[in-house]
Amino acid sequence: MSRRELVVLGTASMLPTRRRNHNGYVLFFDETAILFDPGEGTQRQMTLAGVSATDLTRIAITHLHGDHSLGLAGVAQRLSGDQVRHTVPISFPASGEPWVRHLLDASAYDHHERVALQPLADPGRGGAVVVPRVPGERGDVPAAPTLTARPLEHRVDAVGYRLDEPDGVSLDPRALAAAGVPPGPDVGRLVRDGSLTLGDGRVVRRADVSVARPGQSVAFVMDTRLCDAAAALADGVDLLVAESTFLHRDADLAERWGHLTCRQAALLAAGAGVRHLVLTHFSQRYRVPDDLPDAFEREAREVFGGALTVADDLDRVPLPPRRRPAG
Repeated sequence: MSRRELVVLGTASMLPTRRRNHNGYVLFFDETAILFDPGEGTQRQMTLAGVSATDLTRIAITHLHGDHSLGLAGVAQRLSGDQVRHTVPISFPASGEPWVRHLLDASAYDHHERVALQPLADPGRGGAVVVPRVPGERGDVPAAPTLTARPLEHRVDAVGYRLDEPDGVSLDPRALAAAGVPPGPDVGRLVRDGSLTLGDGRVVRRADVSVARPGQSVAFVMDTRLCDAAAALADGVDLLVAESTFLHRDADLAERWGHLTCRQAALLAAGAGVRHLVLTHFSQRYRVPDDLPDAFEREAREVFGGALTVADDLDRVPLPPRRRPAG
């Protein structure tokens, strides 16, 4: 059975707190498992969440501030220590390559890890870059989802990511039954060959017993001011993971440091038609229970009516059910 869920490893921003670890998120999407923004302590949080190093198929870093990258050193050494056999690509803004290399060689270890660095050049004008797959990357299957990146507006070079599953078709059990195709091996032959000749000589075509299957999509918009690229990343996604560093009463701080407020993140999601919004990356200035989660939820609900999660460490957020095909 396919697994499609977000595992939240950490939800703090610049400073971890007693309740919140630095950033870290693992998106499970069938054969794909992407670790986004491994902040300090990510290796331990993976253990607490039951996420194995062997699960990971890719690491995607939005920018090289420490709360989004310091955990890379430990995760790389875990890949080495567990002798993960598949190649794990690491994507990041190209200007951050010196820090990525330093983190991968931050201490003495045997370097059994198999990683492939993928620095992403800025295409300009907020354009999208398709992140290519690499030889040895696990999960290279037909109709694999596409990962794209767009440059965001932060104090250092930063990108946001979007994962898109292509639209497809699936067999309709009612149509199969009406056509006289019995459950079992005949269904597999119909899928493989595109048509099936029944015992009475009738030919059933795969297209005649299939229905449209809309693809699913997930976007990660971390440290940024509001910008066109953030809107493009979020456009129509099933799940948006968005930074929400400040409440809107501190909008001046958000502008100064290149972040979103909770209200801005919710407006972004509402304008983009997002189905489920996950808010995260909270400033250490906000306390539990004074501000988190209630104040963030109230502020987001002023402008966003879809499914909402004010994330906590070790939350598991399933993707919404697949959209029904139009018509």
